[in-house]
Amino acid sequence: MATPQQRRVLVVEDDETIARAVRNRLVAEGFDVRVAGDGEEALAAYAKAEPDVVVLDRLLPGLDGLEVCRRMQAARPVPVLMLTALGEETDLLVGLGVGADDYMTKPFSMRELVARVHALLRRVERASQLAVDDTVLRVGEVEIDTAERRVYVRGAEVQLTRTEFDLLHRLAERPGQVFERERLLSDVWGFSEAAATRTVDSHVRALRRKLGSGVVRTVHGVGYALVRR
Repeated sequence: MATPQQRRVLVVEDDETIARAVRNRLVAEGFDVRVAGDGEEALAAYAKAEPDVVVLDRLLPGLDGLEVCRRMQAARPVPVLMLTALGEETDLLVGLGVGADDYMTKPFSMRELVARVHALLRRVERASQLAVDDTVLRVGEVEIDTAERRVYVRGAEVQLTRTEFDLLHRLAERPGQVFERERLLSDVWGFSEAAATRTVDSHVRALRRKLGSGVVRTVHGVGYALVRR
């Protein structure tokens, strides 16, 4: 596994105090960190630095974080951890929909932020290993091409984000089995934080919007399962 010293993080945050604190903590962890204070600066730094992961504030002057994320993913897909002061579910879903892999609501702990950055990088490595697998999984009307990372519903391709694909793939490996939220956090995101269970819930809602409301079953108080039809 590559070491943190070989990894570059782009921090996009207009609050200088927060940006400095995040930068200092990540540098202490051994990362090469670049900082941008607005959307235009972020896109320029992204093109020049080619970071391995982006920590991106949702609210930015000029281009907001959603548009910045959308343009980054269109240019070159990259793991994005979005920071937001907004707690509305709609805002979170929109962020996930434009390609953010995870989000944290301010105020947040630096320890958790570092853990999530490490987890995003581990997921990229796991995804590259998974790409050599030519397995095609079929569950009901859903077909998952593991090697191509493509998903089809009734023969029509559905565009999923990296995290949505990884979550669906994990559920599809054991159709009908109920996965606890904590296990999905560990298996898909690579960490176990009780406070992050809303991340799982938000991504499941995003999957339902794209694949159909009946594809993923909720087992209240436990977790989720992919429906076998």
